[in-house]
Amino acid sequence: MQKKHWTKCLKSANNMDVDQLIEYALEEDIRSGDITTEAILNKNDEITEAVIVSRQKGVVCGLDIAKKTFHKLDSNIDFKELVKEGDVVVKDQKIAKIHGSAKAILAAERVALNFLQRTSGVATYTAEFVKKCGDKAILLDTRKTLPCMRELDKYAVKCGGGQNHRMGLYDMILIKDNHINIAGSVTNALMLAKKHEGKKKIEIEVETLEEVKEVLEVGCDIIMLDNMSLDKIKKAVKLIDRKIKTEVSGGVTLENISKLAETGVDFISVGAITHSAKAFDFSLEFR
Repeated sequence: MQKKHWTKCLKSANNMDVDQLIEYALEEDIRSGDITTEAILNKNDEITEAVIVSRQKGVVCGLDIAKKTFHKLDSNIDFKELVKEGDVVVKDQKIAKIHGSAKAILAAERVALNFLQRTSGVATYTAEFVKKCGDKAILLDTRKTLPCMRELDKYAVKCGGGQNHRMGLYDMILIKDNHINIAGSVTNALMLAKKHEGKKKIEIEVETLEEVKEVLEVGCDIIMLDNMSLDKIKKAVKLIDRKIKTEVSGGVTLENISKLAETGVDFISVGAITHSAKAFDFSLEFR
């Protein structure tokens, strides 16, 4: 992989520029040309029609970025959505119809489907967690996203019914165990954070009930109960008594999220919805 390509990709992600991300993804795949299509179609081109078909049940997300991908190669391509963003589709359901240059459709196919399968996979997995969680707590994502795809990953989370935590290190103070170790204590870390920035929300990660008590003395916006047992979470929630918003993180699965939500916490953050989501199965077929 060329260093130049990834430098551009990183810049794109930092600027939240999806159009540039599409361009770099196409550049990565096509480079000097789609030699297979050029060999088969030679100098001729055909106007043809294709459909994108779902090969499983789940939440569709990313139709617009798929459409933009085809339009990057040929703005005359007609991309017609057959379902709406966020719709639940079933196996073998047609989700989009594409009409235009066969060369352009073939060249953009894999990149468009890569974006679509990633975002739909995240949305589908998120929806599974949201269903298990119910309305007892709000499901949040984390920063455990695919590099250069954070904006799209977090968009997919919202499409699946979840909500976004912080976008990056810049928009919220989140004091973790390493920050506490460096600061010397929970109290020191919170006092330093409050002195540095009073306008941003402050969240702190704790692992024991003693640390919860310490946070209650100093105050903050959110207490993250990290990797605590179910029993400890219940005790912490009772101790906090709605004085501060609570979040559970660490070891959250589809099997235990319902019980965690029943403890009375406000938020449950799950890294798996972005770092372990399985790609959604789509195919593009010429008609």
